[in-house]
Amino acid sequence: MCGILLTSDNKYSKKEFLSALELLHHRGPDAMGYVKITNIQIGHKRLKILDMEDRSNQPFYSRDERHVIIFNGEIYNYRELAREHNITPLKTTSDTEVIVELYAKYGPKFLQWLNGMFAFIILDTITQDIFVARDRLGVKPLYIYRRNGELVLSSEIAPILKLTGCSKADPIGLRQYLKLRTFFNGRTAYEGVEMFPAGCYMLSGHIHRYWQFPETYQDPPTDDELRQLIIESVQQRLISDVPVGSYLSGGLDSTIIAALAQKPHTWTVGFTENNEFKWARLASKHINSEHHEVLITSEEFVTLGRWMIKKRREPLSVPNEILLYKMTSEVKKENTVILSGEGADELFFGYDRIFRWASEAKTWDVAKFTQLYAYGSHNDLEIVEDALCPFMHRKNPLDIVAHFFQVAHLHGLLRRLDNSTMLCSVEARVPFVDCHPLIERMAGVAFSYRMKDGEIKSPLKRIFRDLIPEPIIRRKKVGFPVPLDNISFGLPKAATPVDQWLEFNLSELFGADINFTELKGVNL
Repeated sequence: MCGILLTSDNKYSKKEFLSALELLHHRGPDAMGYVKITNIQIGHKRLKILDMEDRSNQPFYSRDERHVIIFNGEIYNYRELAREHNITPLKTTSDTEVIVELYAKYGPKFLQWLNGMFAFIILDTITQDIFVARDRLGVKPLYIYRRNGELVLSSEIAPILKLTGCSKADPIGLRQYLKLRTFFNGRTAYEGVEMFPAGCYMLSGHIHRYWQFPETYQDPPTDDELRQLIIESVQQRLISDVPVGSYLSGGLDSTIIAALAQKPHTWTVGFTENNEFKWARLASKHINSEHHEVLITSEEFVTLGRWMIKKRREPLSVPNEILLYKMTSEVKKENTVILSGEGADELFFGYDRIFRWASEAKTWDVAKFTQLYAYGSHNDLEIVEDALCPFMHRKNPLDIVAHFFQVAHLHGLLRRLDNSTMLCSVEARVPFVDCHPLIERMAGVAFSYRMKDGEIKSPLKRIFRDLIPEPIIRRKKVGFPVPLDNISFGLPKAATPVDQWLEFNLSELFGADINFTELKGVNL
């Protein structure tokens, strides 16, 4: 887990580049590396997870020194890949060396063999070709700026803004945020800065897709098959040379992950008067972990929120992103890797209201979808239709909603998790998301299997009943709740507490330049 930065424009001095790279220090405080090859500057900030020795610092060269890589993420099957493809002997014990050697040997086709989360850049020092790739569902972030032949790639937005001076707000991006709480279809808050698409690679300036979310239908897995897939996913994500812990909200998903991981430390967070501590304690006692409860106040919530927005140069999405940051700052005292139950709601249709509606609807109704899904209270169907556009080729409402949640909605949640954990120099791992055999096995499986007899996540409850206390199986999920009604952001009152939260974020980011009335009325 690290921070990466590249620019192809020679107009930036080494000092300017390193100053921008330093904005990623929290992503990799253990080592910094930099090289310049002709006009291309690449930099890396390393958080040591696999191989604690400096021999794995980056930029990292292939054996023949033709290719050089900067990499953010983890490949969990790298040892198996090294053996299968005769990439031995290795001079390190890190996955970085295996990636660059696989690329040197096979080119882009090796991406389909990777099991994990990743965003990396490989430079061919002879041809100057730049190869860029990002994992299937976008667990690891990568932003791209391309203008007048200039290319900048970065793990976060702030270094791009510092290098290029770009700071103009994207009105469509802001409309997406005000209505849907995050960004879609590659947009960000800024014109000219895009999110590099998940499941894609770029070579010689052209972007290609190497993975698609499956659109076929299939029979459900057997209980033994699904249980084994999830167990293997959790076990693979325990590979580490630093201590691993687990978030534990007391909900079904995090309890399954923590119970399977069996790591000593578990963590939860909440407000004094609004938390899930009793459920997390119950789960912790059941799995015999050393459990940590982290408290946050309303005043601290606002103060931390302001700091995070200015640090990231982006608005926060889900309010509990601040709680995740607060909790993870305590996690860092014991663990450098943390497991999260993120992604189970998308995989097993945990958002019951909207999935029940989609399963019963005969025809698509964007107004009803907006009523059930959107966060901003104002009317902006046009921006909802724009966000849904890549999924409207699916045949029925359930397929549209399932595809949208697995690919687009989840992508926004993953940004929340990466941002809040990496600010604390902690790597978050997501066994329900970046294990593509599990994602592909569940794609196209019937609604009646995932919500059998009307019970939410019924396969998980049935298969892991031996690991989970019965009261947790029966309870309704909440997940690190935030009482927005009781928090003052010091702004004029908005129509709803969620509107207030969204306007607070954009006001902190862009100040008085934001005209909310105009944004909520602008046409595409």
